[in-house]
Amino acid sequence: MTLYAWAFEVSREKLAESLPRRWSHVQGVAERARGLRPVSGGDADLLEAAAVLHDVGYAPDLATTGFHPLDGAVFLRDIGAPDRLVHLVAHHSYAVLEAELRGLSNELGDFMDEGGVLRDALWYCDLNTTPDGTEVDARYRIAEIQQRYGPEHLVTRFITEGSPELLAAVDRTRTRLDSAVVS
Repeated sequence: MTLYAWAFEVSREKLAESLPRRWSHVQGVAERARGLRPVSGGDADLLEAAAVLHDVGYAPDLATTGFHPLDGAVFLRDIGAPDRLVHLVAHHSYAVLEAELRGLSNELGDFMDEGGVLRDALWYCDLNTTPDGTEVDARYRIAEIQQRYGPEHLVTRFITEGSPELLAAVDRTRTRLDSAVVS
């Protein structure tokens, strides 16, 4: 069984029935990841696995801190998932900033942010996917998040403060993809 096949089953088990909209989102994020194979190369399976698992921490039985990147990473670590997969889930979509805003920096600090191509690609996939799993421009998605949560919510503060770094990762990934396709 491939890493992606295993990850898909874990995610399906945790999200499909309890959070069907979230399940649609992660499937869409995984679809975006498949489109980035020219960028992810030998790590394509890892990127797709991280994409389908990035929101597993939302599962009701896993949500211990209420911060899904951390809750998902702890769960994956505890079931023996590969370290890089665990760390990618922990640090998806600039989680370090939101952890800081939530007072969870120390806890997230147990997981390494590898930075680079794969991390940027995961951020790209998440930010270019609607809650229902369809593809969308990242800038529109950020505006949708701000509107959905409202001006006073911590998530709105996070996405607003984090937008420059999030969009830089999206733009770097687009540039890498364009270069890989031309080559």
